[in-house]
Amino acid sequence: MDGHETADTAMDTFRNNGTAPPGSRTFGVEEELLLVDPGRGDAVPMAGALLDLYVRPFESSAGPVLTAEFQQEMIEVVTPPHSTLAGLQADIVAGRDIARQAAEDVGVRVAALGTSPLPSDPHPVRLRRFAAMVEEYGLTAREQLTCGTHIHVSVDSDEEGVAVLDRIRNWLPVLVALSANSPFWHGEDTGYASYRSQVWSRWPSAGPLDILGTPDAYHQLVHDMVSTGVAMDEGMIYFDARLSRHYPTVEVRIADVCMMPENTVLLAGIVRGLVETAAREWKAGTDPAPVPTALLRLAAWKASRWGLRGELLDPVTSRPGPALGVVNSLLHHIRTALEDMGDLQRVEELTDQLLHTGTGAVRQLEVLHRTGDLEDVVDDAANCTVGSEIQGAQRGTPGD
Repeated sequence: MDGHETADTAMDTFRNNGTAPPGSRTFGVEEELLLVDPGRGDAVPMAGALLDLYVRPFESSAGPVLTAEFQQEMIEVVTPPHSTLAGLQADIVAGRDIARQAAEDVGVRVAALGTSPLPSDPHPVRLRRFAAMVEEYGLTAREQLTCGTHIHVSVDSDEEGVAVLDRIRNWLPVLVALSANSPFWHGEDTGYASYRSQVWSRWPSAGPLDILGTPDAYHQLVHDMVSTGVAMDEGMIYFDARLSRHYPTVEVRIADVCMMPENTVLLAGIVRGLVETAAREWKAGTDPAPVPTALLRLAAWKASRWGLRGELLDPVTSRPGPALGVVNSLLHHIRTALEDMGDLQRVEELTDQLLHTGTGAVRQLEVLHRTGDLEDVVDDAANCTVGSEIQGAQRGTPGD
């Protein structure tokens, strides 16, 4: 959802970074986590109790913070912006650990799952806006218990931001495949690696953008969408990637929340590489790839269906190809930017690790196959949320 009603100061230092020179764009991450019963594994409406006890850092730049989201069965972990991947990585791990401790304080656990494997009956947070959304959108809002990853990357201006949106749009479906972590819905195997993507697409304002060319065209589109009354306000403009309403950033919103923190680190590194590459292309006068929006919807669907275990649509040709080849094409596309930012080696290592171990969706299905119990799937995911090898390896990593 758009949880900024409750998190307006969480990344305020983006406002103070000024122009980001090539290779040092700041970036930050918002991760939505499920709150689950430690015994039964089902999602529980404990966000209010958790946040009542949670002590927020005095300054937004002090570290990760927790905020409310649309449903009481979830919270959001928000990092401050960073200029290095190592610094962001440390705060991703720290933020999940803060969430774990806060959840334990009210007798629940946090689990990085794109959807609840077990049946759930969500309870919206008691805000007037959310009540209006439930009234307006019916079952779409009432069932909307999904957890995603939102990645903010700084841009110098709206002009640069729209140029970036125009040039990253065809690569975004690959992020769905890399992050896929939601194979279950209401206790059933959906056959999708990222069923969250299917649930999220029910919102009338969700999905890919056309090539717009100018900030005026972007803002006019947003204005026209709100003017229809179908989108209640600008917070409901749920493009796969958009200009942030609060910060001088491009916000990429298409990915599932990742079960393992290192996969969130990987996504963040890739997204910053995409933004930097796109900005360089724009400055060099390179036109966006003219992929029709209808084909981007098909590419996102295919990534949602198969994740990394099947074919994806090539971001340039829109023809099917092996997932490994498409991922390699993505890394090749952003390689120079990754090198210049010092991220190439880490991104390649994390990509190899993900391709070897599989996505969260693969792990969930393997646990169910081994145990036959969705409660075990949730328990394993909660352990992975804060118990990955990266936690011990990176504890104490200095910020930037």
